[in-house]
Amino acid sequence: MDAEKYSKRGVSASKSEIHEAIEKMDKGLFPKAFCKILPDITGGDDAFVNIMHADTAGTKTSLAYIYWKETGDLSVWEGIVQDALVMNLDDMACVGCTDQIIISSTIGRNKHLIPKEVLEVILNASASFIQKMKALGINIYHSGGETADVGDIVRTIDVGFTAFARMRREDLVVNNIKPGDAIIGFASFGQAGYEDQYNGGMGSNGLTSARHDVFSKIYQNKYPESFDPKTDKTFIYSGTKKLTDKIDTGSVEIEAGKLVLSPTRTYLPLLNKILRFHRKNIHGIIHNTGGAQTKVLKFVENCTIIKDNLFPVPPLFRLIQNESGTDWNEMYKVFNMGHRLEIYIEPQFGKELLQIASEMNIESRIIGRVEKGVGNRLIIDSEFGKFEY
Repeated sequence: MDAEKYSKRGVSASKSEIHEAIEKMDKGLFPKAFCKILPDITGGDDAFVNIMHADTAGTKTSLAYIYWKETGDLSVWEGIVQDALVMNLDDMACVGCTDQIIISSTIGRNKHLIPKEVLEVILNASASFIQKMKALGINIYHSGGETADVGDIVRTIDVGFTAFARMRREDLVVNNIKPGDAIIGFASFGQAGYEDQYNGGMGSNGLTSARHDVFSKIYQNKYPESFDPKTDKTFIYSGTKKLTDKIDTGSVEIEAGKLVLSPTRTYLPLLNKILRFHRKNIHGIIHNTGGAQTKVLKFVENCTIIKDNLFPVPPLFRLIQNESGTDWNEMYKVFNMGHRLEIYIEPQFGKELLQIASEMNIESRIIGRVEKGVGNRLIIDSEFGKFEY
């Protein structure tokens, strides 16, 4: 049923067709690196490399749109900008790039539905994010971008960024995950020391499923512009929650819409500090985006990854599972389930990483280990059962 729902909604949890399409493309200097590493095209110096990355906030903008229409709360658009930025910046951080980054925005809106005041919030939000990161010792530069009115092809708005950096080759972190490594997981939920409010832990993956599974059919008739009209209506807004229903997170009550719209947490400040002390000790950094807890399988060779000490599943993902009825096995493939960042490192360094995270008020723990395998295998031993991938 889960696969049918994804297909009917025009999405794929595994993005198999996309991966097949790019299978034969050049993977850069280091195929196991988390994002593509290019030679120093800009400077021609073998001691340096170039990194360029592009991503968007995805369909999270559709949920932000209906939440804003229902409540008038413009602040959700600031979160959308953070989503699009972090999906670039945190991927780049996984190869060791946490500073001196240039960004450019690409925004396409339907002018009939997205007015000037929304656009102004979106255009200003990147500057606010840049200032916040600068105060934390991370330098990001906005080079401008393209903002276009393209209502014929965009139903509401699409928000994306491209990021570029030039860095020393010797500073790269290229995945070389080994048997014996400990896996340190860093929470995606809670309130980090550099965040202004509770974060439910959502990234920018799985939003098509989350918004349609959680929220009520009343939004189907009110906001037909928020979904593809060719989608079977059975699978459109099939949940029970209104956007403003309060959800108890255990620490604060938060509206369901705001909970799912929690801005993608950036781990840049955390990784910037960890890399300052442990760059050469790290064997791998994984950002659990597309593929969620199974993401690591793309970056290992003949390893069995065992995750048997995961965080208790946060309220957000329990809400999604309860509303959707999705198998827990599938949930771990679609959603980060409580941690979106993993570092693979020799066990003796684990305590130091946990301490750095604690100083930033980010929960962390040793969530598992790596064992030798034949081929690649992931075992998740969770509170809901043991799952193998």
